[in-house]
Amino acid sequence: MSPRVLVVDDSGLARRRARAILESAGFEVLEAEDGMAALERYFVDKPDVVLLDLVMKGMYGLDVLARLKEMDPTAKVIVVSADVQTSSHELVAQGGAAGFLVKPVDANEVLTLVKSTLGEQA
Repeated sequence: MSPRVLVVDDSGLARRRARAILESAGFEVLEAEDGMAALERYFVDKPDVVLLDLVMKGMYGLDVLARLKEMDPTAKVIVVSADVQTSSHELVAQGGAAGFLVKPVDANEVLTLVKSTLGEQA
């Protein structure tokens, strides 16, 4: 069975781009367009990895990260954001994220980080 990745982003374009990158490498992709939908999908579908945008309508990504970690302390979450501030990177790391990708994402960087987060060779 292919590893499942939940892509959480309020931009349909960003979700489609992530889906194309991940599916081309054999991953199964689930989507959520906001924080509440992400928490529901995670609870129901138990994805192997979550790609999480920071800035979304409704819940901020750091809040989603905290809730995911409360639900499942072993949750593997990679934050994806155009925010390049050092303070944001530090908050994401403190929140327990497995990694941080800067938008616009590079396909190779996405696949390398997802695979290493899963413990696979890139």
